[in-house]
Amino acid sequence: MRRSAFVHLLDLAGASTLAIHAVTQMRVTVTSDVVRLIRWFDQPVELETALSELAEALGSDPATVRACALMLLERGILSDLTAEQEHQATTRVMTGVHGRDPTAELDRYRRSHMEGAHPYWAVEAPHALAGATGLRRRLDVLLLGDCDVQMEADFLRREAARRGVDLRAAASFASDIELARERRHDAIIIGALQARHAIVLGDPEHHNGDPARVYVEAVETLLKKLRAITAAPILIDGLPEPTVQPLGYADRGIHSHRNRFRRTNLALAQCAETFPDVHLVDVAAALGAAGSATLLDDGLVSFTHFGSAGWMLQRPANELAAVHHQFPDMQPLADHVGGDPYRREAVMARVHMDTLSIALALERKKCVIVDLDGVLWPGVLAETGSPFAWTPEIGGPNSYVGLYFGIHEALRMLRRRGILLACVSKNDEATVRALWQYQQHDPRHRLLRPNHFVSSRINWRDKAENIRSIAEELGFPLDDFLFVDDSARERERIRQTLPDVAVLGEDLFALRRILLTDPRLQPSRLTEEAAQRSELVKAQLDRSKLRASLVDESSFVASLAVVSTVEQLAVETATPVVLDRIRELIARTTQFNATGRAFALAELRRLIDSGEGKVFILRMRDRLADHGLVGAAVVVAGEILNFVLSCRVIGLDGERALLAAIIDSARGQVPELLGRILATDRNIPVRHLYADNGFTDCGQGCWAMALSLPELTDSIETMFKIADRLVPDMAPAVP
Repeated sequence: MRRSAFVHLLDLAGASTLAIHAVTQMRVTVTSDVVRLIRWFDQPVELETALSELAEALGSDPATVRACALMLLERGILSDLTAEQEHQATTRVMTGVHGRDPTAELDRYRRSHMEGAHPYWAVEAPHALAGATGLRRRLDVLLLGDCDVQMEADFLRREAARRGVDLRAAASFASDIELARERRHDAIIIGALQARHAIVLGDPEHHNGDPARVYVEAVETLLKKLRAITAAPILIDGLPEPTVQPLGYADRGIHSHRNRFRRTNLALAQCAETFPDVHLVDVAAALGAAGSATLLDDGLVSFTHFGSAGWMLQRPANELAAVHHQFPDMQPLADHVGGDPYRREAVMARVHMDTLSIALALERKKCVIVDLDGVLWPGVLAETGSPFAWTPEIGGPNSYVGLYFGIHEALRMLRRRGILLACVSKNDEATVRALWQYQQHDPRHRLLRPNHFVSSRINWRDKAENIRSIAEELGFPLDDFLFVDDSARERERIRQTLPDVAVLGEDLFALRRILLTDPRLQPSRLTEEAAQRSELVKAQLDRSKLRASLVDESSFVASLAVVSTVEQLAVETATPVVLDRIRELIARTTQFNATGRAFALAELRRLIDSGEGKVFILRMRDRLADHGLVGAAVVVAGEILNFVLSCRVIGLDGERALLAAIIDSARGQVPELLGRILATDRNIPVRHLYADNGFTDCGQGCWAMALSLPELTDSIETMFKIADRLVPDMAPAVP
């Protein structure tokens, strides 16, 4: 590797340096240790050979140096081409495709590589040497809007990095929808549009009684244009609620200044529901929770700018010419915003990253395992004799006891979201079950009972061992679990022994809020299957017990009276609820998932509506439970792009019914049906799907089944019939 011939290093204030690529215009602000790393490659260096020496020179470790070097390589600051190869590649870009304008080609190339915000709004913390380590997944996001989202770009990158995500944000204006065609992206965030200024103009009759209409129509138009280009999830920012009103208290009624924005947000929520995979970001709630008065500038400069009050502290000096270079001391303003001019960007980066995590199911948890003593009730149940000693005479339900009532209620809400609950406790099980009783006056509709947990381990064994046992019983990998315990020793034990398990419980006062707001515990929509998931999993565990009691597998399956129903979705049956369940099933399934290929709602809708693809679903029920929609497959041009089956029904032969329906549908349509298995360390159950159902191994994970086309079959049969009449003894039998 070597430093690119097109990269220049420009020193900035504060001991940071701007690395800029003259061709792509990639700009990366870096710290002094990263500059030393870049300069090390002024001459070509074999990275792996030089790692130890580099690490020693930089006072770091080889893994950190390697990660940083690869980050610089991805951004073109370093190159793995020779100088001649790099110049040739650049010449090809500058020359462009025959017949095209080279300048336009260069601009297209730059846009496909762009990262960050417009220079006027760029607020970037320098990349440090250790900043590239611990990033497990890359996420490319487009930011479309004005200063509100553009100034957030680097804050979003840093918030994502704290969550182990390598986020690359490319920002442009809302009118620049072509960026979605030219730049790779996994999601899009749309900030406040210019049309917001029209919301406050005129009287209600000027808007046909609906001041929100102009803004919502602008959003709808933008969403329609984007959906014609991309199927990626789209986050649309709601509008902040104003902190001041032009007419003060006299600004009243449903069409008051503040209520116009409230009505617009309600209309935006309704609008978002009419588009697949569009998610409204509640900006007003996010800013309100953090203190809107210090985060909005409508009390400082303009009623509808909705920027940050702290931006005034960061204006370039040349703009003072507009006020004759005379301006008040800004210390009071700095005090007002708490000394942090970019606090709003940090707040919005968190809420945007939370929403992205929900929309893309990043690190989604399937099961929460809770300790009992000290979490669900105060003290040790075997010692106190009852979960609570509360009576209405002692105090209200929102007094001390309300802390525990609130935790119970939050866990019950997780159950409604489709998240499983399990418990582990170092206790005597018989004692706990005997004492786990509530009094008549306890709010039992808010409290957990033993039957709310799909699995329990109440014994004296090590909790790590018990968590492993629950994971094996449910068939989930360890990173699908979140563990809650009030004991610091037990939490540390799990962190060290089972590092893939997320751990909570340090602050019981924050636990309810975390459980209700953590993006890892939030589906983007509720489905019927999610609401019933706990009961369905219990049925799965009952089947496992039944399986163990019977002699052979065929007797077990026969005893269940399984009914499998396969349906190819049509335009009218592909409802938003069904499509969202398919998306959720594909995203959540890791074991019986053939390729890992995910599908956005808009993509599923397009395939069905256009007829470009076929989407099949599998519903199953047996004598123990109705499992609902548990299988799905997407087929395009004779290739099964993905085939998934819920782990709850593995072993009930549902995959055979689903695959048979796909094969029947493909007959007469394509000469062969293709399927792929992309092996992971988790999808072992799906490895034999095609091998066990008549497909031929074509190598490299590809499988094929030859299908006869009707014209060819008819011709062959006709030929055999003619031959049979002419030479009866010699004619072969028609297969």
